[in-house]
Amino acid sequence: MNINTPNSSSKSKKSLFRTIVTNLTFWVLIAIISGILLGHFSPENGVKMEFLGKKFIQLISLFIGPIIFLTIVLGISGMGNLKKVGRIGVKALTYFEVVSTVALAIGVAVAYLFKPGKIDKSNLTFGDASQYTKGASEHFSWLQFFLSNFTLQVLLAAIICGIALNFYQKREQTILVLERFSKVVFFGLKYVMYLAPIGAFGGMAYTIGKFGLATLIPLGKLMLCVYLTMALFVFLILGSILKYYKISILSVLKYIKEELLLVLGTSSSEAALPSIMVKLERMGCSKSVVGLVIPTGYSFNLDGTSIYLSMSVLFIAQLYDVHLSFFEILTVIGILMITSKGAAGVTGSGFIVLASTLTALHKIPVEGLAFLLGVDKFMSEARAITNLIGNTVATIIISKTERDFTELNLNPISEE
Repeated sequence: MNINTPNSSSKSKKSLFRTIVTNLTFWVLIAIISGILLGHFSPENGVKMEFLGKKFIQLISLFIGPIIFLTIVLGISGMGNLKKVGRIGVKALTYFEVVSTVALAIGVAVAYLFKPGKIDKSNLTFGDASQYTKGASEHFSWLQFFLSNFTLQVLLAAIICGIALNFYQKREQTILVLERFSKVVFFGLKYVMYLAPIGAFGGMAYTIGKFGLATLIPLGKLMLCVYLTMALFVFLILGSILKYYKISILSVLKYIKEELLLVLGTSSSEAALPSIMVKLERMGCSKSVVGLVIPTGYSFNLDGTSIYLSMSVLFIAQLYDVHLSFFEILTVIGILMITSKGAAGVTGSGFIVLASTLTALHKIPVEGLAFLLGVDKFMSEARAITNLIGNTVATIIISKTERDFTELNLNPISEE
């Protein structure tokens, strides 16, 4: 018995080593650390790595349209109850509005309590905010928002096709063809995801090389408040919602750890959209709920963005010693409840939303945006990660309320 112990111990070590080196999370984490080191010690070469991050996101973007379309069409056509489609949509939008409003309120509360804007302006670096302040003068258009949002366009087309397929005589044959195509698309995605470490390396190397860790020091208080607030929102608010349904927020975060690291490296929640849809179905959420909630959430459920926007308004107000009354703070929340929905799909749109909010208040200097530009890239990771977690939780909750959640598949949540 004792003779076999060393062999079994050796096999165990080999098995552990094999598990680590074949785990995508391990390599994405190594890539992020390598990107930070390259960007910090060789900024010029770090900036040159931008193309790796961009190319990876472009490659992943090729899968977004087909996956959203196929998931929704197959989900709706297999549902057999069109009333359920409308019910899920109403539930999702109601949930989004309530939770994102809570996110806005938490952002305001933390900013009001810790006062991140009470710092010396002379130590801050100015950026050029003219392109965003100019955009704020243009009236927000829902039509323009729709035309510039590819995810929403695919979502609408898929819903129409899914509903039409229910009335088509050759429905079964069409579903079989779509299912085969779906398997091909997901098979391709599986292998593209092996390139995730390269994308994360390029994105992180560029961010650190371009903006530098030194830019964090003057606005460190704001950075700390933003990350603290988002952590509070995830663990306190979203954690409590999940706990009501007897699900642990930690187990969910562990399950989507690859996607979280990917978003951290690339600063884009879009990079994780196709794979998070796959994982949520595997977890136990129904195809119809995943297909309807995730794409809609990417446009209307931006919890991280809501927190950032509300904190930024108060940060600029504090920076210029502008006192906001309780009524004016409620006005800020009210304006952002509407305008924050337009902060998706277009780069820099968050700043345009901020500029339009400040303009509407007629009290806080819009030029205060210039102080946020240098550090915004470092906060975009927190926004994107919180948005991803928020949409993951939303999908689980809608599935639970629809009783479309397979309890048996939740037990191996930490394993793929």
